[in-house]
Amino acid sequence: MLIYRNSPVTGRINCMSIDVTQDQLNDWESGTLIQNAMPSHLSADEREFIMTGIMASEWDSLHD
Repeated sequence: MLIYRNSPVTGRINCMSIDVTQDQLNDWESGTLIQNAMPSHLSADEREFIMTGIMASEWDSLHD
C-alpha cells in the first residue's frame, strides 16, 4: 500500500510503499500500538515513516 505523509523535517509530502492493510492502519489510528497493529516484518524505518512521515534519509541528514 502506498502511504503518504507530510515530513515535519522538510515540509514535503513523502510516499512509501509498505506491506500493510487498511485494517492495520485503521487499528493503529484508533490507538493500537504500532508494533501490535502492524506485522512484525516491518522495519523500524517503515514504522517510523507511518508514525511521523520522516524518511530514513531525512533522519540521517539531521545528524550530519
